[in-house]
Amino acid sequence: MSSFGVVILTMGARPVELRRGIETVLSQQGVQTDIVVVGNGWVPTDLPPGVKTLALPENVGIPAGRNAGVHHVNGDYLFFLDDDAELPTPDFLARIANIFKQRPEVGLIQPRVVDPTGVPGPSRWVPRLRVGDSRKSGPATTLWEGATAIRPEVFQACGGWPEEFFYAHEGIDLVWRVWDAGFIPWYAGDIDVNHPVINPLRHEEFYRMQARNRVWLARRNLPIVLEPIYVGTWSALTLARTRDRKSRKAFIAGLREGMTVSPRDRTPMKWSTVWNMTKAGRPPVI
Repeated sequence: MSSFGVVILTMGARPVELRRGIETVLSQQGVQTDIVVVGNGWVPTDLPPGVKTLALPENVGIPAGRNAGVHHVNGDYLFFLDDDAELPTPDFLARIANIFKQRPEVGLIQPRVVDPTGVPGPSRWVPRLRVGDSRKSGPATTLWEGATAIRPEVFQACGGWPEEFFYAHEGIDLVWRVWDAGFIPWYAGDIDVNHPVINPLRHEEFYRMQARNRVWLARRNLPIVLEPIYVGTWSALTLARTRDRKSRKAFIAGLREGMTVSPRDRTPMKWSTVWNMTKAGRPPVI
């Protein structure tokens, strides 16, 4: 029987959704689960019996919070779940484990994300350049991080989630590193996870973090000749789409920060990785 170390990160703002998500993990059949709820600047309370807790004294950001939880669980595979997501069927994790067993080349799996009320999901939930049919499985070139399964050895080889990102684009960073570790990140379009459609708040801090982390993403992972192509392409598109003056100013400040502050753990991907991602439908310059 396969086992999963499950990390659920929360700031305590969604107690009802958190409880419901935990119960859907506990109801999984055909697998064993070792669950820890990480309170990001919050002390987790009123949880089902057998669920571990880890209270972080302050909000350290999404990537660092997830990484902290990994040290408190054991399993054949790791599974990260957002506190407002839930597993709709009791065989969810067993089906994820089956993919890992049958396909040793797959290092990471993202399921299909479905709003339980039937609201159509945004295109960013499907981790490929051409969305097409969301039920069609295939290699992932980006990542929706809210329900992510990964082999522990692959997670370790990738260096975990990039903690200094705090939030935004940590999923793309992890997917790129999975590719570079010699594994395929997989989008399982035939396995659903439930998550509500939420319009992300576009505030000035959002634009700053998005810009800074895009630059850091390139500086951490790309061969140096591809860095300006990736950053330039994305910056031009973002500036063309952003009309608000304050948002553009915050965006430019984020670009400046990304260029002047060096990210940690630079590991340029191999050119074979660039080629493999290109064959998968998305070269790492767009």
